Amino acid sequence: MKSPVPNLRERQREETRAQILRAVGRQLETRSLEDLSFAEIARDAGVGERTVYRHFPTKEALLGAFWAWMQSEAFGQQVERPKPARSDRRVREAIIGAGRDAQRPMRILIATDAWEPQVNGVVRTLTRVVQELQAIGHTVEVIHPGQFKTFPLPTYAEIKVAIGVYEPVQELFKAFEPEAIHIATEGPIGLAARRICVEWKLPFTTSYHTRFPEYVSARLPLPLAAGYAYMKWFHKPSGRLMVATPTMREELSRHGFRNISAWSRGVDTETFHPRREGEPDIFEALKKPVFLYVGRVAVEKNIEAFLGLDLPGTKVVVGPGPQLEELKVKYPEVVFKGPKSGAELAAHYACADAFVFPSLTDTFGLVILEAMAAGTPVAAYPAPGPIDLIPGSGAGVLARTATEGLREACLQCLELDRGQVRAFAEKFSWRACAEDFVKNLQPYPEPEKTRFWRRLRRLARVRRRRPEAA
Repeated sequence: MKSPVPNLRERQREETRAQILRAVGRQLETRSLEDLSFAEIARDAGVGERTVYRHFPTKEALLGAFWAWMQSEAFGQQVERPKPARSDRRVREAIIGAGRDAQRPMRILIATDAWEPQVNGVVRTLTRVVQELQAIGHTVEVIHPGQFKTFPLPTYAEIKVAIGVYEPVQELFKAFEPEAIHIATEGPIGLAARRICVEWKLPFTTSYHTRFPEYVSARLPLPLAAGYAYMKWFHKPSGRLMVATPTMREELSRHGFRNISAWSRGVDTETFHPRREGEPDIFEALKKPVFLYVGRVAVEKNIEAFLGLDLPGTKVVVGPGPQLEELKVKYPEVVFKGPKSGAELAAHYACADAFVFPSLTDTFGLVILEAMAAGTPVAAYPAPGPIDLIPGSGAGVLARTATEGLREACLQCLELDRGQVRAFAEKFSWRACAEDFVKNLQPYPEPEKTRFWRRLRRLARVRRRRPEAA
């Protein structure tokens, strides 16, 4: 029979590790990430400094574990930690320069923790950009959770978290030999790709899709500063950090982020269009006007700020999410339609009288453009995304503040010209979005990339021969 001692030791080890990570969070309340001291962390955690180094031999290992711990605490499940990396000096000697022909087809690698079948703005943006890149002539490889063992996030089964990804991601890098690398998310796959790029001295870019520090701070007793310290650490080696709006750029600049570049968004104006003559009104049986929300039904979307409004007509919610069943019970007068896509989703936009976007944590809100393309005006709070799109557009109305005035904005939307709303959306295209993306990339220059991958292949052959020689 197995001895219980190893299990006890493992539990003690995990508790010590958690003590250290909680101490990191407390330290980040009063000091910057650069000023973090292993000695101070050890003192705060009530352990010896050697113990901290035994668990986390480098600051990078400590910060990577801290971010994974924050995610696991926020979602209520531990995330498996990657194995320690073996750095190879010969690989690290690669010299990376600058300069390129922006029109030349490239081999582009995108690493993302958000991918199909997830339904959200990040996935829609990345899938459409990949399609446009391929149409332009680029070769694109996407590293995504579907290629790895995953587990569903507790209470949010739609999101799959990849585990044990470092070595497989490394092999995918070697097999594809990318000229340009983009890391779209800060989850396990993004962390693995970042680690490889930093260790191999590969240039790469990143993007900022979600205000995760605010999301984590709302759920854990951790200050915003801790989340932003990690995010700054994650994006610091990036050649360019792509953001969707000027407001988001200014906000990140205030938090100390650097190398920030604009990356526009697009909308499919063929799929999303105003209701045409002869097309049915899918809300015909509902009391008008119809106020529509489309997106994840989750607490971070601030949906109850919309559902609790005293509005005439009917409120309709389209989308899946962990709060769906709870809100169905709490708001029986609201029509919950579940997830929709393609032409069916487009019909919901087109038949609504106004679209309501109550989120305060999105960095853009792709659904805003989709609604506008259908001619449906948008009511929203003055948050990043809406505040950059709506003022002066004639396509929507902003609430007075981030907590007040959403009802008035909804009612004012009913008076807007739907033709003008559609005309505004037609200014955005996915081709322009993809072209912005390419301009922001930081690819290998010629001929350094050829020398690097040739050296890496030679090193791999030498390693394979060594066991045979032995």
